[in-house]
Amino acid sequence: MSAKSESQKIIELNRRHTFFSWSVQSTVAPLAVVEAKGCYFWDADGKRYLDFSSQLMNVNTGHQHPKVVAAIKEQAEKLCYAYPGLATRPRGELGKLLAEVTPGDLTKTFFTLGGAEAVGNAIKLSRLYTGRQKIVTRYRSYHGATYGAISATGDPRRLPVEPGIPGIVRVFDPYCYRCVFGQERATCSRECITHIEEVIKFEGPDRIAAVLVEGVTGTSGIFVPPDDYWPRLREMCDKYSILLVADEVMSGFGRTGEWFGVDNWHVVPDVMILAKGLTAGHVPMGAVIVSQAIADHFEERYLPLGLTYSAHTLAAAAGVATVEAYQEDGLIENAKRMGRILGEGLEALKEKHASVGDVRYIGLFSVIELVKDKATKEPLAPWNAKPEELGVMAEVLPALRKRGLSAFVKWNWIFVIPPLSITEKELTEGLAIIDEVLEITDREAHS
Repeated sequence: MSAKSESQKIIELNRRHTFFSWSVQSTVAPLAVVEAKGCYFWDADGKRYLDFSSQLMNVNTGHQHPKVVAAIKEQAEKLCYAYPGLATRPRGELGKLLAEVTPGDLTKTFFTLGGAEAVGNAIKLSRLYTGRQKIVTRYRSYHGATYGAISATGDPRRLPVEPGIPGIVRVFDPYCYRCVFGQERATCSRECITHIEEVIKFEGPDRIAAVLVEGVTGTSGIFVPPDDYWPRLREMCDKYSILLVADEVMSGFGRTGEWFGVDNWHVVPDVMILAKGLTAGHVPMGAVIVSQAIADHFEERYLPLGLTYSAHTLAAAAGVATVEAYQEDGLIENAKRMGRILGEGLEALKEKHASVGDVRYIGLFSVIELVKDKATKEPLAPWNAKPEELGVMAEVLPALRKRGLSAFVKWNWIFVIPPLSITEKELTEGLAIIDEVLEITDREAHS
């Protein structure tokens, strides 16, 4: 019997003693990762992978960014943790930086340990500030896995844990490729927006605290909204005195080629939810930043929010260094430049491959949607497919990994979401691997 590789040993140790997310435990096939740098990581057997998903759409600066690592080391030597009732320099500096880079009068931040906690606290803040209870969200959305966040989520991962928190009302999304209203782009009259107002009227505008939507929809399919979508949401919320809450956990910190997704449409939300790119995965952290009006509301009122690790000192130091890295390295500008190259590459794949029905992209935030037939748009795997229903899509991730590419593959989608530090050479390298793997899916498709 041959000796076990180092990867096998690590994987067995993990599988024996730890749970893996969103999976049947006996079927998980993880990579054993031991090192990373820039846009690459290595497994325990020394194989290198180009990271085309920024791990979970969070390592925006690239792995092991030297400035962030140095800041973590320096802070760890002085003070790792101070309880949230104390003031620290990293906490104050990060709050100030966020007020500077976020749009409009977003000015004051409540820090959490991740995006899901931030969503839950944004819901609490919205209800406390307005005195209303209902929250409008979308069916094709993902807001996190804590009880409040998964309740606000539309993604089917919410279904096993329902009923969730009360007061969630869902609306349809701007999924132009599969428009639920039967429209084509040339004839579209924006029912995806007007129907939201109808839902608001039916639910009672005076009972709705907030409309909570992702800046650009993330793992539910990367839906880049029409140019008037966000401005009209802003107008609608103003009309009914409803808070507009932007979940920028995935689409924030340069991912779309702007600091935040909403910046593409020059819209200022009342509340913005941040995480992932806030520290680029180096240390866990999330945040809720609110307008001056909301901040002022709690100056003389009790704020019933709290977490043991809120404003964690080490995480805040990492956050300061991360925001500065975006600025100093020109990462957001690079995301815009590389995004144009990525868009051209994706359009070429769509033209070449029979199985590519649609490509959607903004900055370095993109997805390839695979179909059996371009005319009928029948997906290669159904929405919310079980493992036995994936068909040829089950071959895609292993084929990518075999060729040294790590990407997020879900149902009939291949996501392309690399670090913002990616070069044209690295981007071309990854697209060439996808090009090769799409020959597998083409065998199941009709041109």
